[in-house]
Amino acid sequence: AARQKENRFIGAALAFFHDILRRAKQTAQRVANFTADVIYDRADGFTAVVYGGLLYFFSFVFEAIARLRFYLYDNRIFRDAQLGCLVVVVGNLTVGGTGKTPIVEKIARSLADKGRRVAILSRGYKSKSDSLPRKILRWFTHGESPKPRVVSDGKRVLLDSSVAGDEPFMLARNLPGVIVIVDKNRVRAGHYAVSEFGADTLVLDDGFQYLPLKGQIQLLLVDKTNPFGNKRLLPRGILREPVSHLKRASYIFLTKSDGEKDFELEQTIRKFNKTAEIIECSHRLRYLVDFSSGEKSELSVLKGRRVACFSAIAAPESFERFLRELGAKLVFKKRFLDHHKFSESELDAVFADAKRAGAEFVVTTEKDSVRIDTAYKTALPFFYTKLEIDILNGTQDFENAVERICFPKRKADERKADIA
Repeated sequence: AARQKENRFIGAALAFFHDILRRAKQTAQRVANFTADVIYDRADGFTAVVYGGLLYFFSFVFEAIARLRFYLYDNRIFRDAQLGCLVVVVGNLTVGGTGKTPIVEKIARSLADKGRRVAILSRGYKSKSDSLPRKILRWFTHGESPKPRVVSDGKRVLLDSSVAGDEPFMLARNLPGVIVIVDKNRVRAGHYAVSEFGADTLVLDDGFQYLPLKGQIQLLLVDKTNPFGNKRLLPRGILREPVSHLKRASYIFLTKSDGEKDFELEQTIRKFNKTAEIIECSHRLRYLVDFSSGEKSELSVLKGRRVACFSAIAAPESFERFLRELGAKLVFKKRFLDHHKFSESELDAVFADAKRAGAEFVVTTEKDSVRIDTAYKTALPFFYTKLEIDILNGTQDFENAVERICFPKRKADERKADIA
């Protein structure tokens, strides 16, 4: 009887603490969602105004630190590294949502097709890293830092998304022949790519703010649908650095463009950068991929169908708009925070809600699909979307843009030969 009483007490205590953890997780999720709504100016009311004011104060602190960091590198107090090869930096002024990954993929593929030995260097956002105790132990014992993680050696994919991170895994899967390396220290990753794999071209993914590695070409992506948010820096806005730093770009890609001229945006760009070439491009859905079989389907299957969708990306509105424009009737949608790791219970709930809403099938993004276990059994047909890039203005096509950006000497030599 005493043992049974003890077991009941232990069971009740465990249930109590489990409930506390569950409630704490739910509260943290609500706070994170509310913070995102305030940053993107989607929240109204007194609480949003007060919280926004607090974040606005911290944005001044963030800006001061950012400006000091750039000053130290600009004046050579901090030195950047040069690795003796072509370094192409792809990045943005804002957090998330500019459609960077498809452009990195297309640039890397174009360079590889032109004979370059390409390595993509990524910090591997939300990827698995050493625990804090292990880092402290290594610091005390003067142990060697772990080698950069090789997601792809150019022949095969070696790591999954949980270890590599979403974007590096997706790039490795889509780019046979291209090396993909993850390390927060991109200088070390670059040295490794050159020495171990003979890379002659490094594509620095999300590297506009990474100053320790010098890039010869700076490609800045600007989301035409939401260029600079509310023009405030983190954490009150979405800017990582001031708008005036448009001046650092060699080329500016206006992403998610509809082809229409935005004179106000171009005026802002030219105010700070008189010389950078502006190239407009659009992100277009090309086809659907069956999650289970990997088979491709035409986008026309969406037209007139009852569709459910879910995503964990920075700009879910764009994804949902794509589906509607293709004729899908969205009967259910679910949004998670950017890079959210889906649990099986969350996926079960999404599919259950989709079923109740009468959905014929469920759609997510390619980036979200890599965070779902391939063995997961879906309650409805399940697809992910495949995005590609179209050049609208500024050059004839993407390959031509890469040629002019990365091989300027070759083009100049060809023009001289034509004249001769």
